Amino acid sequence: MGPLGSGKTFGMYDRLLQTMCEQAPNAQGVRPSRWVAIRNTYSQLETTTIKDFRALFTDQIGTMVMGNQPSYRTRVLLEDGTRLDAEVIFLALDREDAVAKLRGFQLTGGVVNETKELVKAIIDMLDLRVGRYPSMADGGVQPTWHGIIGDTNAPDTDHWYYRLAEEQRPEGWSFFRQPGGVIRQGAGWVANPNAENLRNLPAGYYGTGMQGKSEDWISVNLGNEYGFSLDGKPVHPEYQDSVHCPGEIPYDPSQPIVLGVDFGRTPAALILQPTAIGRYHAIDEFVTEDMSQAIFGPELKRYLGSHYPNARIRGWADPAGEARGQATEDTPMRILQAAGIPVSRAPSNQTTLRRAALANPFTRLCMDGKPALLVSAKCKRFRKAMMGGWCFRKLKIAGEERYDELPDKGPLSHIAEAGEYALLGEGEGVAALRSADYDDSEPFQDQADMW
Repeated sequence: MGPLGSGKTFGMYDRLLQTMCEQAPNAQGVRPSRWVAIRNTYSQLETTTIKDFRALFTDQIGTMVMGNQPSYRTRVLLEDGTRLDAEVIFLALDREDAVAKLRGFQLTGGVVNETKELVKAIIDMLDLRVGRYPSMADGGVQPTWHGIIGDTNAPDTDHWYYRLAEEQRPEGWSFFRQPGGVIRQGAGWVANPNAENLRNLPAGYYGTGMQGKSEDWISVNLGNEYGFSLDGKPVHPEYQDSVHCPGEIPYDPSQPIVLGVDFGRTPAALILQPTAIGRYHAIDEFVTEDMSQAIFGPELKRYLGSHYPNARIRGWADPAGEARGQATEDTPMRILQAAGIPVSRAPSNQTTLRRAALANPFTRLCMDGKPALLVSAKCKRFRKAMMGGWCFRKLKIAGEERYDELPDKGPLSHIAEAGEYALLGEGEGVAALRSADYDDSEPFQDQADMW
């Protein structure tokens, strides 16, 4: 997965050629393999997929035959005296009913161009057609490697590719992510000097390419960030998944755990750890659906005891959790404390403070040049919220681009606000106390009172 211009498609075909050459020879000294190359429409197959393929697979090493089902065949004599005998068949498969075209193919592997444009059923069927050629009956040799190689731009977070790459990670599958051609800097984007394939692009390619484009378009196509299907504006645009999520971050038993908790009928907790250099690691999350506080407290306690035994824990929760219900004297805060979870009231519920509590460490750098808040790949719901799942919904006003003043209170809002309470309790967001947006009617009038 990479941005426009990153060389990912050429890299895919280069890997294909290497794999062909690595195929073990049969008894006749021939290295046989058969491949299918897939794009979603025939016009794109002809104008982009085959054109890019031919930049590496030229007439000097093989023959291209066009038609309703284009194909390429190479029979090249290699330096070790063996002969490469590889066939690539090109298919346009744009709908689930196109799966039937794959039935009957006996393949070594497949290459999939613009993977996000294909329905999952195509990948599922292709996965069962690879590894079937060559066979022992064809000359006494089997595939040295078989599988699927694909390239893609970043899809939406509700796409099947996102679920496989970020949530399920099927055994035997690998997902690779190139750096963005642009990276976020402050409220905008700048060209990334560490982007790939820059030497093969025009000077200023990414800087010029941003001009006149929307924020969402730049983020997905140039920044290589997952998009979000809701038509809205992220509450925390500072978050850049490729920068703030370095992969799975391990638990450090030498450091305490800091909890952030949001209540309601979908209570959630974000699990963080401070580090010695002033950074916070969001290492895990505990997210529920339609669960009462009486059940949430013991379940969270059980989860923490199972995954983080003997950990030193402190926590910060939504101040609204101190409010008593009409039918009981218990409060969500008391119920959580009674379950053995040491949480305190977060210093404030004021919007500016809470937003700054996450924005500050997302944008502040530690001495190693990395952000002061990093998020583990394990925090799937929190990451999805930060990428735009928690957003200001766009208002339907003709000729204007306006958004709701308050974020959407959807299912992802709870884990996001839990993170805000945790960081606010730890002292982030204090600078916002002096901002013009601060509401002086709140009980805390200065930092001394607040803490």
